[in-house]
Amino acid sequence: MTYCVGVLLDQGLVLASDTRTNAGVDNVASFRKMTIFNVPGKRNIVLLSAGNLAITQTAVAVIDEWRHGKNAKLNIDKAPSMFRVAGIIGKALREVYHQDADFLKKHNAEFNATFLLGGQIKGERPRLFQIYGAGNFIEAQAETPFLQIGEIKYGKPVFDRLLTMAMPMDEASKLILISFDSTMRSNISVGLPIDLLIMRKDNFKKPEIRRIGEKDPYFADLRARWGSALRKTFESLPPLPLEG
Repeated sequence: MTYCVGVLLDQGLVLASDTRTNAGVDNVASFRKMTIFNVPGKRNIVLLSAGNLAITQTAVAVIDEWRHGKNAKLNIDKAPSMFRVAGIIGKALREVYHQDADFLKKHNAEFNATFLLGGQIKGERPRLFQIYGAGNFIEAQAETPFLQIGEIKYGKPVFDRLLTMAMPMDEASKLILISFDSTMRSNISVGLPIDLLIMRKDNFKKPEIRRIGEKDPYFADLRARWGSALRKTFESLPPLPLEG
């Protein structure tokens, strides 16, 4: 399992992914689940992946091959919009499905792969998509300016309660890390390090990335303060009146 999240803000995008993969409690490893495609001065595109690692890595390899191929319609570096980029990512997933799905079925394995796609093409606003294994996709909107894939249920409530598009990027980054803390406390299949990426609106340099590991002082302090604040808030609430 994994956990990836992207938030859409007035100032740009913040995206994060964990790095843990496991095939049982005795087979745990770390793999980067974030891929960046940058064309300086023109576009920034970021992919976060969840699901079967072999499937998602193959899909990313197909996308990269198409970037260096002759068919401009399959090249995300030449797509006219992020909507078209999402379509290309979906097509890559379908390509892998046609290649591998029957063989996976023979080995009692499901075709399980999902992507978060975030980015901006010059002349367009930043956009955020979730792309399913079937190749179809949805886009984040102002009413719900975040998308999650993987183990999503534990980290979702903080976004539902607090996130708005007007939130500054540093505050949104803090909220994302709290979401990861909630997830990691409830599910051991999600773990550090976390890759946190900041993509500022209309800035087409390579995005800022911070890797947050076990010894990161900010994250350790944030986890301690958040846990303490929750306990104090809970203790300050009035008890439920009970008869007798």
